[in-house]
Amino acid sequence: MKLIIGNKAYSSWSLRGWLAAKQSGLLFEEVVVPLYDDAWDKRREGDEFAPSSGKVPILWDGDAVVWDSLAIIEYLAEKTSRDLFWPADAAARAMARSMAAEMHSSFTALRRKHSMNIRQSFPPVQPDDDVIADLARIMELWAQARARFGGDGEFLFGQFGAADMMFAPVVTRIVTYSLPIARFAAGYMDAVLQHPFMQDWIAAAQEEEWVIEKFELPSTT
Repeated sequence: MKLIIGNKAYSSWSLRGWLAAKQSGLLFEEVVVPLYDDAWDKRREGDEFAPSSGKVPILWDGDAVVWDSLAIIEYLAEKTSRDLFWPADAAARAMARSMAAEMHSSFTALRRKHSMNIRQSFPPVQPDDDVIADLARIMELWAQARARFGGDGEFLFGQFGAADMMFAPVVTRIVTYSLPIARFAAGYMDAVLQHPFMQDWIAAAQEEEWVIEKFELPSTT
């Protein structure tokens, strides 16, 4: 398998797909391509990127190609074991899938105004109202998952899984921009950040030489 991803410092969707590939336990070749560099437009026209119209991540597995992080999660769950990604309990699994889908389609204010930048840590400022609303909904989802299905584990549904992969870039954004959170969320966020896969990703992001200036600002309004 080959997984093509963008800069580890900035590419939130690449992080999700990469976590899924790591969670699968399968061997894969990792190819990092710098986003928006001088060769970006030409690179997007290449055969490897054609199925996704140039978007990352994109997973090639022989003749099979999968793009979009949530699709990659589902593909790898089918290829290996659903239990690696989703809770065994049917009610927990339904909630985890709903949360992953909501993360996939929602929280546009947070994503637009606070882009992922793992290498930065900005002083706190008052977020816009729409960002506060996104954060409130995220805290609500995290609280429900932890209360109903977290059990003795550290993650949303006890063990690290697809829902945590989908929210991992949110965790990094909260840290980067010093965004306000509910008190209970600190322990969950620490568990995500200390996960060995996240530690590997963060360390690699620190080593990258690429800088995208528009993502180096405290926030974008």
